[in-house]
Amino acid sequence: MEIRHLRYFIAVAEELHFARAAERLHIEQSPLSRAIKDLEYDLGVQLFERTTRSTRLTWAGQVFLDEARRVLSTLEQAVASTKAAATGYRGTLRIALSDGIDPLRLAALLAQCREDEPDVEIRLFEVPLAEQLKGLRGGLYDAGFAQASDVGEDIVVQSVWNDPLVIAVPARHPLLARKRIPLEELIRYPLVLCHPEICEGCYRQIERILRTVDVEPLVAEHAATFDLMMTLVAAGYGLSFASESHMMVCRHPEVVARPLAGRALMLSTYLLRPNTESSEPLSRFIARALEATVSSTIIQ
Repeated sequence: MEIRHLRYFIAVAEELHFARAAERLHIEQSPLSRAIKDLEYDLGVQLFERTTRSTRLTWAGQVFLDEARRVLSTLEQAVASTKAAATGYRGTLRIALSDGIDPLRLAALLAQCREDEPDVEIRLFEVPLAEQLKGLRGGLYDAGFAQASDVGEDIVVQSVWNDPLVIAVPARHPLLARKRIPLEELIRYPLVLCHPEICEGCYRQIERILRTVDVEPLVAEHAATFDLMMTLVAAGYGLSFASESHMMVCRHPEVVARPLAGRALMLSTYLLRPNTESSEPLSRFIARALEATVSSTIIQ
């Protein structure tokens, strides 16, 4: 199997039309068709269902498409890293971000990295937790930040940041009469929660908090982004949980932050990395993230 076979396959899979794929690849349609047939023969599976009117991926083809993209992405990253090294760069770090990471601490960490090691390029990828874990295991990412710690034994988990959890309340809501909101009072009202798949780690932490009360919460909506969540809260759809740092950075004129009553609850962020030996740039990046943790603890 050759790399060009993967490129040909991806083009046909994305176009679902051999003539358009051939035009995109700047080759004739006949060698493209032969290459796909050779690929199917080598794999021993049918990748496309072809008729005179349409071309569709089989289920095996869809699975192979995901893997082919991953292989090409890894190859392209290897080429880019090699070229960067030839021009003087010491390396590239690929960092995945999931669950809506604390913008203040992340910005401070990235600024410190740029100051300390300007020759090390840091590339960021915003992905759901499941995709981050797959990428860490498959070599697509060097490390990542997420708000989940139960991610499997083959991933090293290190706690880096803890941010106070507050309640986002619509302006003029009756609960604003309280300086601190008891959890038992909160769940009497509809809630707007983060999306359980797109913000999986954050959702797990919120869900654990809600399970401490013997009442089934009424969830009005799930929001994929913090901005949408604040919009729904401002519109009166319900109350929401949010980190204190997000409320500071993304203020909404019609939303008020209130702390929970009782013991302060924290939203925890973790640094995730494969359980393998880290490169020197990655080791220094991790050390800076952990130093930021110590600094924030001392300040609090």
